Amino acid sequence: MSSDAIVLLKADHKTVKGLFRQFERAGEDEGLKKELVTQIIEELTVHTFLENTIVYPAVRKALPDLEDDVLESYEEHHVADVLCLELVDMAPGNDHFDAKTTVLMENVRHHIDEEEQDWFPKVRKGMPRKDLLALGEQLQAARPSAPRDPREPEAVRSAHKAVTA
Repeated sequence: MSSDAIVLLKADHKTVKGLFRQFERAGEDEGLKKELVTQIIEELTVHTFLENTIVYPAVRKALPDLEDDVLESYEEHHVADVLCLELVDMAPGNDHFDAKTTVLMENVRHHIDEEEQDWFPKVRKGMPRKDLLALGEQLQAARPSAPRDPREPEAVRSAHKAVTA
């Protein structure tokens, strides 16, 4: 069954927010926290790669009035990418681990709220359903080969594209 791009992106958001809640409930369990941060980083790396390389370019082309929104989203992804790169090798016992993870979660929650409450409705209104379905198919096709580690060359190029777009 094919889903449109917005449905798929919202599913990613739900997954990430669930991981955030688990992290917040992990207490002092450093092993669990590291495992959850590893999952969060993987989910965010895939998601930002797919949005940066498939969704945002398509929206920029189809809906030029949303250019400022797209550019802001690229920058929000860049902030998340930097935090993920800093967290990927950080030990949970590091004084900054919990604080950095909290800042990552706050930034990503803000980004998700903006997308879901403001940006997605504009995209849904402005793009034909068939285009959103086609974007969804592209996302599904690209997901298996999307980078999962923010240090992978494709992820780094996607993050750089966000800064230079």
